[in-house]
Amino acid sequence: MSKNYIIGMVILAGILSWVVTAPYLGNTGLARTPGIILGGTITDAPSDFSPLNESVRGPMLMKQSGFPPFVNYLSWVGTPDGVISATRPDNGYWARRVRERGGDGWLRIGDATYAMEATEIMGEERIAMMSQWAGKSGRTLDDPLYEGSEPLRDWKVFFWTPR
Repeated sequence: MSKNYIIGMVILAGILSWVVTAPYLGNTGLARTPGIILGGTITDAPSDFSPLNESVRGPMLMKQSGFPPFVNYLSWVGTPDGVISATRPDNGYWARRVRERGGDGWLRIGDATYAMEATEIMGEERIAMMSQWAGKSGRTLDDPLYEGSEPLRDWKVFFWTPR
């Protein structure tokens, strides 16, 4: 084997490793896609997710069933019955997958990973859940999440329940 072939293979392996594990920084400055590895410990879902609001800080990680196996960071709020998440109303990839393929997936909150199912919430229930989601970070429905984004009242809401 030539020296150039070996160097090329090492570079290719390094690039592929980086693509699979490195964060993609969106226009919010938050890493939105950390790769394909969710991690955490598979854990039975609690009977009430609301205590997690106080004990776990930061975003949760979400990985949907199927291919491709991308992992996304999501803001969230725990409730007695499940977990509220939201996304911009831009028909983004993960929300479209829930609508088209179903909502089976996993949520990692802290070190625990739960088998969950997402359902898109519509109507007045969406506004009530979005108010909870916005309130966790001290925002109102009229606030954008970041400069240039839509007001939170326009965002799409997904509710995750244990499978």
